[in-house]
Amino acid sequence: MNWLDLVGWAGSAVLVWSLLQSRILRLRALNLIGCAVLIGYNAAIEVWPMVGLNIVLAVINIWYLRGMLATRHDEQTYQVVQVGVDDQFLAHTLRVHGPDIARFNPHFRWDPSAVDRSAFLVVTADEVVGVVLSHAEARGVAQIDLDYVTPKFRDFTPGEFVYRRSRLFTERGFHRVVSPPGMIAPYYHRLGFRPEGDSYVLDLPTSPAAESA
Repeated sequence: MNWLDLVGWAGSAVLVWSLLQSRILRLRALNLIGCAVLIGYNAAIEVWPMVGLNIVLAVINIWYLRGMLATRHDEQTYQVVQVGVDDQFLAHTLRVHGPDIARFNPHFRWDPSAVDRSAFLVVTADEVVGVVLSHAEARGVAQIDLDYVTPKFRDFTPGEFVYRRSRLFTERGFHRVVSPPGMIAPYYHRLGFRPEGDSYVLDLPTSPAAESA
């Protein structure tokens, strides 16, 4: 087997690996890399139908990647819907994703009968991409109990749409938001939170009408 064959096999392996990804952004990116490698390989051995096929697939991947990257922070694409803490669809979502939630939030416990709880779903169209649950602590602190992203959208940060609009918390009298302690692979440093112990803290504007950018 010569080096050119190795390139071809490598491109095919990346293409297959991409199809095993649950994260849609990663799937598209890896698929694009695999297509690019196979375009070069098939051009070198002059298999032009396969060159054409991989060019078409690469263009499709670029199109979808461009759309996903352009809308990843768009509030028209991702919206926050507040639901009741005892909402049946919320309970269903927590059950379906229970094992994955436990993987990233090993200390998560949710008691919908407890007082001063809030629940938000982050959605795109009619698809749930994230769940944020919180409860009130003393002195105006909102403690996040769960900040979960479904596997398909894990390369994004849909929780930002809850924190970006501070009125969701300030209108309830909160001036500080604290992330779940012991969360695996937190992303809060990208949203303006500062580390404090094993959690991250976001200080909110004092005015209830203020909104974070």
